[in-house]
Amino acid sequence: MAIYEHVVLARPDLSAQQAEEILAQYKSVIEQNGGKVVGDPEYWGVKSLAFRIKKNRKAHFGMLRLDAPAAALDEVERQERISEDVIRFLTVRVDTHEEGPSVMLQKRDRDERRERRRDREGDEGDAPVESEGGRE
Repeated sequence: MAIYEHVVLARPDLSAQQAEEILAQYKSVIEQNGGKVVGDPEYWGVKSLAFRIKKNRKAHFGMLRLDAPAAALDEVERQERISEDVIRFLTVRVDTHEEGPSVMLQKRDRDERRERRRDREGDEGDAPVESEGGRE
C-alpha cells in the first residue's frame, strides 16, 4: 500500500461540525476499502482562498494521512467529485508521514498563543509612534 496526504476543501457555508463529518465519512470509505487513516483527521478551519473556486472566497480545510491501496483512494475521489459540499481536493503521495501535527496545525497553535499573549499584554504596542522630524 502507498502512503498519501489527502486535503479536502469544503464549502464555507457549512458548519465546522459538518466539515468534520465529511472528513469522518471519507475516513470510513478508506477503511471499508482496505486502507487506514494514520492518526486523526485534521480539521484546519476556514481559510481564505488565493482565488475563487466555484464562486467561493473561503473554504473549510481538512487533511487525512492515508496508508491505502489505489482502489480506496479512487473511491474517495469519486465520491468527492459527486459531492456538492466538496469544492476541491488534492492527494499527494509521500515517502513517510511526519510525526505530530501538520505544519498548518502548528501555525494555528502559534497564532493562537501569540493572540493570547497580546490580550494579556494589552494593546500597548499599537500606540502611534511620533516621529522626530515628521510633518504635522
